[in-house]
Amino acid sequence: MTLKAVLFDFNGTIINDEPIHQQLIEQILLEENLRPQPEEDRKICLGRSDRTALKELLTRRGRFVTDEYLNKIVAKKAITYRSQIEKLEKLPIYPDIADFIFKLQASQLLMAVVSGALRSEIEMVLNRAGLRQYFEFVIAGDDLMASKPEPDGYLLAVERLKELYPDLQIEAADCLAIEDTPAGIRAAQQAGMQVVGVPNTYPFHFIQRQADWAVDYLCDLEIDRVQQVYAGTTVSS
Repeated sequence: MTLKAVLFDFNGTIINDEPIHQQLIEQILLEENLRPQPEEDRKICLGRSDRTALKELLTRRGRFVTDEYLNKIVAKKAITYRSQIEKLEKLPIYPDIADFIFKLQASQLLMAVVSGALRSEIEMVLNRAGLRQYFEFVIAGDDLMASKPEPDGYLLAVERLKELYPDLQIEAADCLAIEDTPAGIRAAQQAGMQVVGVPNTYPFHFIQRQADWAVDYLCDLEIDRVQQVYAGTTVSS
C-alpha cells in the first residue's frame, strides 16, 4: 500500500462557506412557511448534498417533495449562492489550504475534489481562488445519485484515477481523504480509505474519535509520516 492521491472535501474543508449555506437554507424554509430550526437543520445538512438535505428537511416537516420541485429549489439556491460568492471581495478559503496543496505537490501526490456540492459552485470557487489547476478532477453532487455518508463519490474518484493513471494501479487504500464532517469521514472509510479530519465544523475531540488522523490545521499534517504509515514503515516518535 502506497499513498498516491489525496482527495479533498469542499465545503468546510477548502472554503468556509457554511454560514452562507445555512442562511440560504433558512431562507428556503421561510419561503415554504416553515420555521428554521438552526441546530437540527445543521445536523441534517452538514456533509450532505443540497438535494439530499433539502428533501429530508422538507419531508420531516410534512411536505411531499417531487423531484421536479426539488430540482427547482436546488437550482434556485445555487444561483443565490453564486451571487453571494461573487459579491465577496475575498473568498473565505481556509488560509492553510494553498500551503498544504503545495506540500502535497512537492510530494508528487495526485489531488482531486470529492464533494456533494454542485459542480458550478466548486469550479467557480476553485477558479477564482487560483486552485483549480492543482486538482486532477472534481467529483460533484451532479455526478452522484447518493450523497455522503454513502461512499459513491469516493469510489467514483478511484475509478477516475485508474482511468487517468492506469500504470499507477491506484486502489482506494492508496488514497487519503480530507474531511470535516462525520458524514464525509464515514463515506471515505466505507470506500476503503483513511481519513484526515479537520475541526473546521465540529470540535477537535469529536473529529479525532472518528478520523484516522486529526489535525487543527492541514499544514500540521506531516505528509512524510503519513506516507510511512501507508508503506508499513515504523514511524519513530
